[in-house]
Amino acid sequence: MPRLLVLACSATKRPDPERIPALARYDGPLWRTLRAADPEGRRARVAFLSAHYGFRDAATPIAAYDARLTQDLAERMVADGVTTRWPRPPSPRRPDTYGMHAGAEIASMTGYGAEPFEDVALVGGQLYLDVMQAFVAGFVTMGCVWPNARITVINGPIGLMRRDLRHWLLEAASVQGGRS
Repeated sequence: MPRLLVLACSATKRPDPERIPALARYDGPLWRTLRAADPEGRRARVAFLSAHYGFRDAATPIAAYDARLTQDLAERMVADGVTTRWPRPPSPRRPDTYGMHAGAEIASMTGYGAEPFEDVALVGGQLYLDVMQAFVAGFVTMGCVWPNARITVINGPIGLMRRDLRHWLLEAASVQGGRS
């Protein structure tokens, strides 16, 4: 069953000067839990939502940055939908050819809709979840997430989020173990 995990970015990041995959760059508790519970990356495809980079595949190499998701930015991301590129151009006079849009990322992750996700976990604080949920609705419209996909929302105190994330990831083994 194709599974998608969308994690909020992390304020704690590895300081490597070069671009490295987001999966390695982010080093907060949820990202550590992900790496511990799924060290080989077989239990789900992983994406992230960032105030700077928007929605991306966690394999994407990213530079170190410092940006916080604000209410205003979250509302703009939701309003702009899955076809707006992130990061935004540094000036309104510059062409809108910076970054990547969420629709292109999810399309690439699903073989352009050939393998839509059936099980999705959204993990993060409330602002991040608001954006993630809006994006998932757009991904359903695009055919990259099944309309009847199971959507799991993980939010709350960090200890409970880590437990629930680990449980969701390990659940994949029991689902796959029951299939032949």
